[in-house]
Amino acid sequence: MGTSVLSHVISVSIASPFFLRSMSSGRLQRSYLKRWGRMHHYCLPSGYIDTSRRYCSVSVSQSDASETASTSVKKRVVSGVQPTGSIHLGNYLGAIKNWISLQNTYETFFFIVDLHAITLEHDVKQLATSTKSTAAIYMACGVDTTKASVFVQSHVRAHAELMWLLSSVTPIGWLNRMIQFKEKSRKAGDEQVGVALLTYPVLMASDILLYQSDLVPVGEDQKQHLELTRELAERVNYIYGRKWKKMGGRSSAIFKVPESLIPPAGARVMSLTDGLSKMSKSDPSDQSRINLLDPKDVIANKIKRCKTDSFSGLEFDNPDRPECHNLLSIYQLITGRTKEEVSRECQDMNWGTFKTLLTDSLVDHLHPIQVRYEEIMSDSAYLDSVLAEGATKAAVVADATLNNVYQAMGFSRR
Repeated sequence: MGTSVLSHVISVSIASPFFLRSMSSGRLQRSYLKRWGRMHHYCLPSGYIDTSRRYCSVSVSQSDASETASTSVKKRVVSGVQPTGSIHLGNYLGAIKNWISLQNTYETFFFIVDLHAITLEHDVKQLATSTKSTAAIYMACGVDTTKASVFVQSHVRAHAELMWLLSSVTPIGWLNRMIQFKEKSRKAGDEQVGVALLTYPVLMASDILLYQSDLVPVGEDQKQHLELTRELAERVNYIYGRKWKKMGGRSSAIFKVPESLIPPAGARVMSLTDGLSKMSKSDPSDQSRINLLDPKDVIANKIKRCKTDSFSGLEFDNPDRPECHNLLSIYQLITGRTKEEVSRECQDMNWGTFKTLLTDSLVDHLHPIQVRYEEIMSDSAYLDSVLAEGATKAAVVADATLNNVYQAMGFSRR
């Protein structure tokens, strides 16, 4: 699914055991496979909802959409965004905009990850309001609630319960290697950091594994968290899978092991003030980002003041011109054009001309989203009903998975 989950939610560590996946052979890999019992094919136990859904671990990209659509059972995709601050252009282009096409091809669960929002200090008075606002933005951007389940993470209790169960099998060393934990804890200081900042990747794993997800849309900076999720799924399958199969499971796979789905473009929209830093809600300067609800004059001012360079002409992919590449990429994504088309159009432009062009394109693109957002927010009863229905649908799938995990781990039946 801020963080895409997943946004939230979801940079690969070279530290063991994560780097092993990239090795095609060798004694170290064989030792690891023997220790944890990695299996190359996974099938769902009969206790799951949708027992006809069978799974084999494969790499899937967006180009597989037509093939997937032709199959009798859709693959499942989950994703979410934190309700902290305003949803910005990076969240939209890197995650939400891609959901619109995904919902037409896959079975989709899109949720607001409010439990993740409290890993750092948060505004208690604003959390509930921001949560509803984020849901309204999902829908205003084009998420169709007749196709996708839209809900609030904390409204499905299984997320927190599975996190605790997964915590019991998560080595502390795996969490200590998480890059984002190192960066955020260093900034905040040990005395200001709660345990949740360290363990939230386990919650992210529960977000994904609860729904037996086939694919998880992630940006490059969230790949490490998805890798942890995959490792946890494999570890639980190995430790408890044999017992689970003896109890009547169709196979020894309790969890499906998800694959990443990385969009070909737009996964990393950079800051307006620093082309080498990702656009982020945590940046103290609002000037660094375009928020989806920014009015026209604010957008114009931010683009006018954004960082550029003194080179002549405009071009993609020049490492000496990160801001130029970022602004051209935003223009390309907003207008739906190809890089070649944008290059031809803008190669001889000066910054003044291009900034006006970019501003007008952003305003035109965001205006209908803003209008629809206001309509949704003005009908609180409708929004509440959508979230309640989404949570009910999600809970059916999540509770089935959770109950299977409880049984496999030896708990008495509830």
